[in-house]
Amino acid sequence: MTNTAIGQLLADTVPMVRTLNLAYLETTPERAVLQLPDQPEYRNHVGGPHAGAMFTLGESASGAIVLAAFGDQLSRAVPLPVTADIAFKKVAKGAVTATATLGRPIADVVAELDAGVRPEFPVAVEITREDGAVTTVMNVLWTLRPND
Repeated sequence: MTNTAIGQLLADTVPMVRTLNLAYLETTPERAVLQLPDQPEYRNHVGGPHAGAMFTLGESASGAIVLAAFGDQLSRAVPLPVTADIAFKKVAKGAVTATATLGRPIADVVAELDAGVRPEFPVAVEITREDGAVTTVMNVLWTLRPND
């Protein structure tokens, strides 16, 4: 799936992606980069993006890389997040960008699926503000649940 196709698929199927106007800047099996534009209606009490919007940005970036890496497995398994944790490091202001990276080799995950094991794999996400400072780190553990 191409960057545009993944972004369009998620915009079509996940209403929060449309609601927050997330932009898909890069989506490959190695990395996904999404941006949350600065929007007054989603600001918090200190003028930055609300924590819920930041979580959605990070989770969406993790989902985009999962689709890029495992889109060819969708006929036999559905990707699902298992757990997620988020840590806010610095105040975010303005547009913020999430960069997601896959924590295990794709081939290892697919080999587990082939062996009848329900694989789990981490996706790390860093959210930065326009000056490059990391404002938020997030870890999402995903699984590929085999179809019945």
